[in-house]
Amino acid sequence: MQSAKIINDPVFGFIRVPRGLMLDIVRHPAFYRLSRIKQLGGANIVYPGAQHTRFQHSLGAFHLMGKAIQSLQLKGHFIFDSEAEAVQAAILLHDIGHGPFSHVLENTLIRGVSHEDISLMVMEQMNEEFRGQLSLAIKIFKDEYPKRFLHQLISSQLDMDRLDYLKRDAFFTGVNEANIGSSRIIDMLDMVDDQLVVDKKGIYSIENYLVSRRLMYWQVYLHKTSVAAEHVMINALLRAKQLMRVDNGQLTVDSYHPGSSQSGSQLSTVNSQLSTLNCQLSTLNCQLSPALRFFLYNDIDRKEFVRNPDCLRHYLNLDDNDIWSAMKMWCDHPDPILSLLSRDFINRNIFKIEISDQPVSDEHKQEKLQELSQRYGTSLDDANYLMANIEVGKDMYSLDDDQIEIRFNDGTTHNLTEASDMLSPSLASKKVRKHYFCYQR
Repeated sequence: MQSAKIINDPVFGFIRVPRGLMLDIVRHPAFYRLSRIKQLGGANIVYPGAQHTRFQHSLGAFHLMGKAIQSLQLKGHFIFDSEAEAVQAAILLHDIGHGPFSHVLENTLIRGVSHEDISLMVMEQMNEEFRGQLSLAIKIFKDEYPKRFLHQLISSQLDMDRLDYLKRDAFFTGVNEANIGSSRIIDMLDMVDDQLVVDKKGIYSIENYLVSRRLMYWQVYLHKTSVAAEHVMINALLRAKQLMRVDNGQLTVDSYHPGSSQSGSQLSTVNSQLSTLNCQLSTLNCQLSPALRFFLYNDIDRKEFVRNPDCLRHYLNLDDNDIWSAMKMWCDHPDPILSLLSRDFINRNIFKIEISDQPVSDEHKQEKLQELSQRYGTSLDDANYLMANIEVGKDMYSLDDDQIEIRFNDGTTHNLTEASDMLSPSLASKKVRKHYFCYQR
C-alpha cells in the first residue's frame, strides 16, 4: 500500500500527502470545497490564466511547510513528529474559511467576520469529527503554543502562505518578474531564541521577495480593472440583498403606508406596484441556491454567525458557482439596476475608473451620481449602486508586524531594515494609498 497520495502540481511538481490525518483533511468536503473557489477572485478578467484555486494554494503551502520543517531539522532544531504534523495540518486549513471570490465578499454577505475567524470555526468543527486530532494544530494556528516559531511559519511576514501564493500567482498570471526563490528562502531559514531568522546569505532573496510582493499587489491583486470588476459584482449582490430586505421578500399595502387620505384608485395603483415588486422578488428568490438565499435574506454579523450554527453550515455550501449562477440568471431580472450590473459582470462591461492619490471630492461624487440617475432614469439612492469609491493600499514591509530578522556570521541578529542596503526604515514604513472612483460607463 502506498504511504502517501501523490499530487502533480504545476508549480512544485509532485506533492506527497501522507495517509492518515493529512489525507483525511484533503478528502474532507469542507477542504475540497476550496477547489471551487478561485485563488484570485476576479483577477482572471485581466489575467486569463489566473484560474487556479484555493485548493491548489493550500496544497502548495502544505508542501512548502514540509520543506521548512525539514530544513530546520537539518540545522539541528528538534521538532517532534506530532508538532510537524500539527503545523502542516494548520497550514493546510489556514484558508478553509474563504468564501466565494476569496476576499471580496467578506463584507458583502456577512459583516465583521474575517475568513481567518471562519477558518478557526471550521477547524474546531473538524476537530470534533476527527476526535481531537487537530487540537495541537489549532493551538499553533491561534499562537497559543510555546514554540512560537511554528506559528510564524503559518502567519508572519515570511510565512509559507505568502511564499506559495506569490510564486503560484506569478506563475498563473504570467508575471515572471515577480517569481520568487522560495526554495532558496526556505534553505536560508534558521531559528534563534524561538524566533525564525534568515541567514545573511539569503538577504538578497528576501529583498527580491519583498519587491515581488509589492509588484504583485499593484500589478495583480489591486489592478484597477480587477478591482472595478469585483465592485460590479459586489454592488449587484448588495442590490439583490436590498431587494430581499423588504419584509423578507413580501410587501403589503400596510407596509407601504399609503395614508388614510388616498383614494381607491391610488390604492389600486399601489397594489399594482406592490404586485410587480413581489413578482420581482419571487423571481429573485427562485434563482438562488439555498446557501446564497440564506445570506441575502438575513443580515449576518459576527454575533449572529457565532450564535447560529446555520450560518456556518450554509457558508460551507457557498462557492464561486453560486455567484456565477445567480449573476447569469439576474441578467434578465425585472429590476433594471440588478439586471444591468449582472450583465455588466457577465459580459465584462466593467465600471470606468478614476485613480487619484487623494480622496474624491464630495462635489465630484454628487455630480456623477446626478448624471447616472438621469441617464438611467433611477432615483439617486438607486444610482448609488452604479458607482463605488474605494481606498486601496499595501505596504512593502510592515514595521508593526513580526519583523524579518537577519542572522550575521558572528551570531548576532538584526532587523531587515538595518541589514539591508535597499530597504531603509523610511522606505519600509512608507504608506502607499490610492483612491479608486468607479462608475457605470
